[in-house]
Amino acid sequence: MLIDRQLTAAGWLVHDRRKLNLYAGDGVAGREAIMAPGHGRADYLLYVGKRAVGVIEAKLVGTPLSGVEWQSAKYAEGLPAEVRRRALTVEGRLPFVFEASGSETHVTNGYDPEPRARRIFAFPRPETLARTLRAAETDPDAATWRGKVRAMPELLVKGLRLAQIEAITEIERSLAGQRFGRSLVQMATGAGKTFIAVTESYRFLKHGGFRRILFLVDRNNLGDQTLREFQNHATPDDGRRFTQLYNVDKLTSAGMVASSDVVISTIQRVYAALRGEQVPDVDDPGLDGFIPNAPVEVTYCAQLPPETFDLIIVIIVDETHRSIYGVWRGVLEYFDVYRISTEITAQGSTIDAGIVVPKVDRRTRVQRYETLKDDLTYTIGQLDRAVTARSQIRLVLETFRNRLFTERAH
Repeated sequence: MLIDRQLTAAGWLVHDRRKLNLYAGDGVAGREAIMAPGHGRADYLLYVGKRAVGVIEAKLVGTPLSGVEWQSAKYAEGLPAEVRRRALTVEGRLPFVFEASGSETHVTNGYDPEPRARRIFAFPRPETLARTLRAAETDPDAATWRGKVRAMPELLVKGLRLAQIEAITEIERSLAGQRFGRSLVQMATGAGKTFIAVTESYRFLKHGGFRRILFLVDRNNLGDQTLREFQNHATPDDGRRFTQLYNVDKLTSAGMVASSDVVISTIQRVYAALRGEQVPDVDDPGLDGFIPNAPVEVTYCAQLPPETFDLIIVIIVDETHRSIYGVWRGVLEYFDVYRISTEITAQGSTIDAGIVVPKVDRRTRVQRYETLKDDLTYTIGQLDRAVTARSQIRLVLETFRNRLFTERAH
């Protein structure tokens, strides 16, 4: 029931197997699909444009999804003959593979250069998958931005400072490596952070396969200043202004986003739009200066689905404004995008009071954000039990991978 509701909210038509009608709409999810002999039943087969493109493995609420990818992969490869005839596959496998429990959703996109499961806020809409499928027809190796950023053209460095060149190069290296979902660029005041952000926005929109960028500022009046930066930015290829090539708008209503390439906003206005509230086009100190007492919770918004933006750029001007992003973290995590954020490292230490952290309910695995009231000191023995340090896990796995075949076992 939970997954049915989530699919319906995202624009899918959910049908029982015996009543499956692929002509009912552009995106149809068929329940309890019988697969080829030896492959069991898939909980859902996803059809876009009457062709099978994905599969969902459903689990009970609270079931960890990271250990069931093998099961959904089995369904993705085990198509019966009548389905395979009208299926789109990548090396014999359906390209979009999901695991879902109603409280958590994972996806593996077979068109990524290194497909692997990642957690997302909600199922993507049928038109989102259709867009990827169309891109794959043109260039299957660059159907997603994760593929396109690996073939970015060389940076034109004329007019750029050395620190700016280094920042842009490292951001793009991180994107191409797919190891992290965010980057942090730390620069002194006056070093040209906004100029870097505008330069990268142009490169990602033109060459990187990004469709839409969310540019977050601390105050609404800084949005006007940022808009002028985009308007005055001469692109390096032919000198035309950025806004002659791409639409740059301030967020005033959810409807504007459809025609925008870059959307400038405060995080408070994005939160209001996600709640279905009207966003004024004038300064509103009561809105833009609002800081909640506790981390906000975000629910699915059909007008601004998680795939609305491919990149979030956050310009943080000082420590005071940096601190407010803890309570707004739920808004940033809502969007399935690459984002510029903070880098976390921890290995058996202390997390300071006042830090906003994600807490996962052991029973349902529902994730919520809370502000720590007291310092949280944890030991190595508590790692992966009471506290999960993702950077520590990544380091262990990467070290194992790098040394597995280069060092003799003792």
